[in-house]
Amino acid sequence: MKDIAVYTESFQAWPKHVEYAANIAAAFDAHLTGVCICPSPELMMPSYDAQGFVIEWADQLRELTGEARRAESRFLAAAREHRVEKASWQVAEGYVPECLAVAADWHDLLVLNGDTATVWGSPNALGDIMLSCDVACLIVPEIYGKPFSLDCVAIAWNGSMAALRAIHTALPLLVRARRIVLLESPDLPSPMDQWHPKFDIASYLKQRSILVQPSAVVEYGHGIGSDLLRAAAHMKADLLVMGGYGHTRLRERVLGGATKEVLEQTKMPIWMHH
Repeated sequence: MKDIAVYTESFQAWPKHVEYAANIAAAFDAHLTGVCICPSPELMMPSYDAQGFVIEWADQLRELTGEARRAESRFLAAAREHRVEKASWQVAEGYVPECLAVAADWHDLLVLNGDTATVWGSPNALGDIMLSCDVACLIVPEIYGKPFSLDCVAIAWNGSMAALRAIHTALPLLVRARRIVLLESPDLPSPMDQWHPKFDIASYLKQRSILVQPSAVVEYGHGIGSDLLRAAAHMKADLLVMGGYGHTRLRERVLGGATKEVLEQTKMPIWMHH
């Protein structure tokens, strides 16, 4: 893992997920890119003719973009304080998921703020970002106050392709984890069901010198996402690795699902890939 991006809506004071991202970058000697996105003037223009409104908005957006660019020195200083030797600051204009999709193309990980008080920190907004980016996303709740640690990592495994992709992208962290708990829930229909012998995730990880402690997810009747979080907390996990949006996004929104429940309720960092 050589390149980590962290998206922040605030550049006056750095949210906790920025510090968390810096700690990961320092641990892996990775390059850390701070990404700030300002709405482009085209996205803010009204559909009716109001020239004064347009001029006022353009001036405000120009000022906001200037402030964001001037935050570069503060971001680089904050990175150095966390022992990050390689860092950069990027400011873009446009729609957040689209801009982050571009940034994801040259990064191995995207760190996001799971703070519902921000515009892009709600579960639905985070879902829009994750589904736009072909890269692993690490969501750090704003209420999470612990430093980055790999004392215990929990893996949510249900046999799905999304879960396997999440595990595969998390391998750099898993090889460093002191303890790994494999939280197994009932299998979902998967293209891998036709493989014989059946794909064994424990053997896959063992071939990479990663040993896991199997543990079944106890069903409490509150939903698989809630049960996963409860099981991970019981194991004192520092991080939960899971696949995202195993069902369609529409089904998740209408009927609910593990992804939505986890994003709504998590109190720990979540490594997720769809």
